Amino acid sequence: MADKLKLEIVTPEQRTYSEEVDYVELPGMMGDMGVYPNHVPLLTEIVPGQLKVNRDGQEFLLAVGNGVVEITGRSVSVLTDMAVKETDIDEAAVEAAIERAQAAMSEKLSSEETAAVQATLLKSLAQLKVKRRKRS
Repeated sequence: MADKLKLEIVTPEQRTYSEEVDYVELPGMMGDMGVYPNHVPLLTEIVPGQLKVNRDGQEFLLAVGNGVVEITGRSVSVLTDMAVKETDIDEAAVEAAIERAQAAMSEKLSSEETAAVQATLLKSLAQLKVKRRKRS
């Protein structure tokens, strides 16, 4: 299928998604990046944010964490530390995680602890953005 992309999203725990799609929008280091079939080959990083998928006229979202993406003309392979479907996001749990991370940031932490808390906060904010997007 020349007019489709094979999208694979893999986390350390599981293969989250594996389907033929029309379009993918990824949260890149310099902003969102759209990928259509026949895209120029690219290997780049992604940051915590919203991954948008269009398939057969339907759009759905996933919250993703840090990772890498390999793009070819026929496929998009995403390796990330988090990929959560919009329907699987528990808004109350995410809000609680954000509050805990913000409280931890006010404490005296080592640089490693600070980086871990910041990473958790960014991933939680990404989930909240995806969950609340439909209401905006």
